Amino acid sequence: MLSIKPFRRLWVALSLSSLGDWLSILALVALAPSVTHGSNLAKTSSISGVWVVTLLPALLLGPIAGALADRLDRRVTMVVGDVIRGLLFISIPLFPNLTWIFVAKFLAGIASQFWNPACAASVPNLVPKDKLERANQLSQLMTYGTAPLAAGLFALLGWLSTALGHGIPFFHANKVDLALYFNGASYFVSAIAVYTLRQIGKREHSGRISVPSTAKAIWEGWRFIRHTPVVRGLVIGMLGAFCAAGVVIGLAPSYIQSTLDGGSAGFSLVFALILIGLAIGMGFGSRPFGDFSRRRLFGVTLTASAVPLTVIALVPNLGVVALFVFLMGVVSGIAYPTGFTIVGLEVDDDTRGRVFAFFQSTIQAILLAVIAVAGFIATGFSAAIGAVTGSSNGEVKIAHITYGAPGDNLLLLLSAVLVAFVGIQSYRQLDDRKGVPLLEDLITAIRDEPLKRVPAAPAADGQQPHGHAGLFLAFEGGEGAGKTTQARLIAIWLREQGYDVVTTHEPGATKIGMRLRALLLDTAHSGMSAHCEALLYAADRAEHVAKIIDPALERGAVVITDRYIDSSLAYQGAGRGLPTAEIEMLNGWATHGRLPDLTVLLDLAPEAGLSRRARSADRLEAEPLDFHRRVRVGFLGLARAEPERYLVLDATAPFAEIGQQIKDRIREILPDPVPHVSEAATGSFPAIPDHVPDEVADPW
Repeated sequence: MLSIKPFRRLWVALSLSSLGDWLSILALVALAPSVTHGSNLAKTSSISGVWVVTLLPALLLGPIAGALADRLDRRVTMVVGDVIRGLLFISIPLFPNLTWIFVAKFLAGIASQFWNPACAASVPNLVPKDKLERANQLSQLMTYGTAPLAAGLFALLGWLSTALGHGIPFFHANKVDLALYFNGASYFVSAIAVYTLRQIGKREHSGRISVPSTAKAIWEGWRFIRHTPVVRGLVIGMLGAFCAAGVVIGLAPSYIQSTLDGGSAGFSLVFALILIGLAIGMGFGSRPFGDFSRRRLFGVTLTASAVPLTVIALVPNLGVVALFVFLMGVVSGIAYPTGFTIVGLEVDDDTRGRVFAFFQSTIQAILLAVIAVAGFIATGFSAAIGAVTGSSNGEVKIAHITYGAPGDNLLLLLSAVLVAFVGIQSYRQLDDRKGVPLLEDLITAIRDEPLKRVPAAPAADGQQPHGHAGLFLAFEGGEGAGKTTQARLIAIWLREQGYDVVTTHEPGATKIGMRLRALLLDTAHSGMSAHCEALLYAADRAEHVAKIIDPALERGAVVITDRYIDSSLAYQGAGRGLPTAEIEMLNGWATHGRLPDLTVLLDLAPEAGLSRRARSADRLEAEPLDFHRRVRVGFLGLARAEPERYLVLDATAPFAEIGQQIKDRIREILPDPVPHVSEAATGSFPAIPDHVPDEVADPW
């Protein structure tokens, strides 16, 4: 991506701008208490004030600035925004008073509200459409990935300030001022990089942005969420977690710098560790869990994050706090993207934007409110505890541990209780494997052992899955795996051995199924909801079983179907993110519990399978590569769950070799198997002709 010169310049500007944003927060959080005179409450309030003026522009002016930025020359908007922010931050060391800190940070935030949407809307005009997703991912990486870099830079500037001393005229050499000067310089360099970008200017339709008002985003998102249990469970968990995050953010500077005697260096260290933990959790944290349900994973990790937060609240030691802040970052880093992934899979395209807007707007509002009041609540707790214990300086000693600011510790402990509560509630609402013990399920996923499936539901009349006289074979696999070809060749082979063979497929094997197939696979219906899709496949399958599969099996035929229930479990379950247990129960009801005697799974990497297609012929084939990767994982998980009923084969092997392996396995379960040595004599001509004269068929 960085080989594209225009995008590289914009990426450099974005990286410098993001670095400046994070560095300014660190510098101003450290500077505000030092220029505030009065009690500890006043100093704590100054830190809360920095966070308030940081978040307030996005909450109040984001929609207005986004709409205006969509109508202005983007290059000019970004250059002017960078210059204004640079001048504002350079002015703070020259006029170091609390009022100007708040005013400058607020004005810089307003400039950012114009700069950010102009940058986001410019990206589609600088890269090919097929690389847009990667470009956005790289942009997001630098938006958040520069935070640990800013923390490290802030610590380095502390060492540099000691080396420089204080002998430079008109230049304050403490690390806060150095950070602000560096901050201003980064914005100026960003402005130069954007100025050289002639490829961006006034808005083009492809890069147009639309930002709803905060109130409208919250209301429209909530109207959808309150009727969707899964998303409602996510809302409970994520908003509760961000309440706790607001407490941690609001209390961290004063708690670490003053109570734990960590100073600004200690705060920078803790700030860097939690961000590094978040990056590790987001990037690698979910890998050890393998195929473990992502819905369960969200609830488990959210609840688990309460453990390090509890330790942080109970043990006022800088080393312990630093270690457990890092662990909390790792666990939270797993939960956060997992939650948003579930939203992306659960919510259809028409409403996904409103739901994400609800999350973003509500999270901003909650963070702003909690950060603003956390310091005051903690101070009130400390005063109340001091009055009860009779402590003159506010310190409390419990079990040989001295708490210098007990209100901070109590509020952090209450935040841990809140996180544990919302984590448990989210887990209960999101659990898609009810009846399967959590610990056993977790160990199975980590060890990559066969998964346990939830039994299919019986028919509505209470009948259990019934037996049959024939043989039921299903061929499954991803796109381009060759299952249709192998099913046809096996049918020919079985007919040559004298068997009554019925070949069929899903969807569309019946008259009703043909109409359902048109709805399901037509690319014009790309916005179909996942629930609607699952129901239509189940309806096709119910008609398929009733009209074709059951009658053929009852008369003793061998039925070979190209796709069956496992396709729904893989595509709508693993692919779309719907609960597997619900899909299995739905299809168990639709088919009266009819399951294949053998399922042949042809396994092939999605990249290879899709490349075998000249074009995306239907709606499912046209899905992105990540969708097909999830489908493959779903198929393999089902096969591991019931290895006795599956034959998993490498679809990259030669066709003849695959066919022979299938024949060897089928021969074991045929009702009247043909000896292997006799196949050479009968395999060259059909044992039963397609048409038999009446006098031969009935000589009597």
